[in-house]
Amino acid sequence: MQKSQFPLKFSFKISTLSNDFVAKDASGNTIAYVRQKMLKLIDEIVVFNNESKSETLYTIKANKWIDFSAAYNFTKSSSGLEIGKIARKGWASIWKAHYEIFDKNAVNDLIVREEKPWVKVGDAMFSEIPVLGIFTGYLFHPAYIVSRTDGTQLVRIKKESSFLGRQFSVTQLGDFKPDEEERIVLGLMMMILLERRRG
Repeated sequence: MQKSQFPLKFSFKISTLSNDFVAKDASGNTIAYVRQKMLKLIDEIVVFNNESKSETLYTIKANKWIDFSAAYNFTKSSSGLEIGKIARKGWASIWKAHYEIFDKNAVNDLIVREEKPWVKVGDAMFSEIPVLGIFTGYLFHPAYIVSRTDGTQLVRIKKESSFLGRQFSVTQLGDFKPDEEERIVLGLMMMILLERRRG
């Protein structure tokens, strides 16, 4: 999944019971099918090569029971090795989403921050209103920026206008260092599942 052709698209289908989505590159090619295992005390996500689930690329698993401060480890299926993790920044994420992405040596080198937290609040509030709620996909568009700890911006992910689904676009803003792209994409996959649960 490294060296993807940006922008990427993450597309949820609200007609399914499972929490899953398809990731496609700029040419419309499927690069991953992401599925969250249901009824698990410890969150576990499987990243497949496509919707046929013929090959498992990665697993993302929480390091503890459902918890506000859990970290989610990325394991590469081909080698069985952990290549990094993403963790929510505790109470700092109550109002404005803040996540930290770590490398395989547990060094925090990447940060994910929400651009305008009030947008997500409006999206969550209006989505609960009968009838009107189905149109929130056209009204509110939460966005998040991934940057290095020195402030260099690398990626922006934004919710796009949609009606019977939820779509996010992932745009590259800067050049990646080795191994950054893989961890960023996996981190955003996990973060979107978590943020979607919040609203």
